[in-house]
Amino acid sequence: MTTLKKLCFLAATSLLALQASAAAFSPALIEQGRYLATASDCIACHSVHNGTPMAGGLRMASPVGEIVSTNITPSKQFGIGNYTEQQFADALRKGIRADGAPLYPAMPYTAYAITSDADVHALYAYFMQGVAPVDKPTAATTLPFPMNIRSSMHVWNAMFLNDKPLTPEPARSEQWQRGRYLAEGAAHCSTCHTPRGVLMQEKAGEFLGGAQVGSWYAPNITSHATAGIGGWTEAELVQYLRTGRIAGKAQAAGSMAEAISFSFSKMTDGDLQAIATYIKSVPPVDSGEKAARFGQGQPGHALDQLRGVGYKTAMQGQLQGAQLFSANCASCHGASAQGTKDSYYPSLFHNSATVNTSNLLATILLGVDRKTQEGHVFMPPFGKQANALNSLSNDEIASLANYVQVQYGAGADAATVKASDVEVIRQGGPASHLLLLARLGMAAGLLAVIAIVVLIVRRRRRKVSA
Repeated sequence: MTTLKKLCFLAATSLLALQASAAAFSPALIEQGRYLATASDCIACHSVHNGTPMAGGLRMASPVGEIVSTNITPSKQFGIGNYTEQQFADALRKGIRADGAPLYPAMPYTAYAITSDADVHALYAYFMQGVAPVDKPTAATTLPFPMNIRSSMHVWNAMFLNDKPLTPEPARSEQWQRGRYLAEGAAHCSTCHTPRGVLMQEKAGEFLGGAQVGSWYAPNITSHATAGIGGWTEAELVQYLRTGRIAGKAQAAGSMAEAISFSFSKMTDGDLQAIATYIKSVPPVDSGEKAARFGQGQPGHALDQLRGVGYKTAMQGQLQGAQLFSANCASCHGASAQGTKDSYYPSLFHNSATVNTSNLLATILLGVDRKTQEGHVFMPPFGKQANALNSLSNDEIASLANYVQVQYGAGADAATVKASDVEVIRQGGPASHLLLLARLGMAAGLLAVIAIVVLIVRRRRRKVSA
């Protein structure tokens, strides 16, 4: 590119940026964009906990390494303030930054790809003029080799990104259509609840069938009677999205608690009902559960076995789990794990988190922090550093989890948790084999190239010698 062409290109880019910043968007359009950003739960990932909204910097564990969220305020130096609307749309729907580099799909552009032009325009108006600029840099994402080669995402996108708009289904109601648009797009339900393949792509044949997401397990939310939420009514699903709990069935924690706090609880009743209508229509996926996770377990306690036994003695024997429960859990959840009458502290039987090992361990380690119009639901984390308040070791958490699952969950067969299982959840969940496969693939490719070069050299030498 000649110097003159470069200058013309820079001038045109600067003019577009100035035009974008000078555009006066209406308050109604900005408010529409704010609602869409809320429905998309942008703030949960692009804000450090208790930090400045949309300023980025949140470190998120992923199966291939730690990803740091970016500043998406209209800061011209550190955020997206210089993005044109087209560049904003490309980032949102295609995963391509303004500089042409691809984003990692931790940013759910694979779901946002179905966002309409009108909604993209509203979101752009909100982020440009409804969000306060924060002139603060964020740390760069530094994934291990070869995941740090962003250009590889072009190949991944070519294989797995479907950026075509949704095909209307005239036989369905407008409410169902709206629910599908929100659930598959802004709310990006499949990003967490759909299992991933070897290349970390969503498995289309198991849509919403449940998947491990970091330390937590996003459960099957299809209409399957036992594996999914086929036993829920639409009204119960709406209640769960609005409040994060259904007494005697489920309570939101982890990233779902964030989605409830920052997104679903702030959406209109009509949109929540639309999402529930759509989700309840999703075909069932059998993910292997033999009994519904919402009705297992029963009340009980081991206090009679602890009486007359010293604390140290109990902590060194088979009663360790019961002793830990009595000392750390019973004051809130009740001696028999019955919870409180208002369900603020839930029962631990008939509780989906008690049945799933990942979620039980993550709840003990990380706690619960959920805010809705009903109030602030909080459970302290017990996985802090050694010698800290409420700190439990991996061995202790394993004993506690086994006691809870046997006493209040799936029964004696559930006592399989080991200290090593706790450490996996403590470190952010199971690692992916993708990193190893990528390295092996590159090594195999390099060896193939070397072999070809050697073969060519040998042939040339033979011709010369002949």
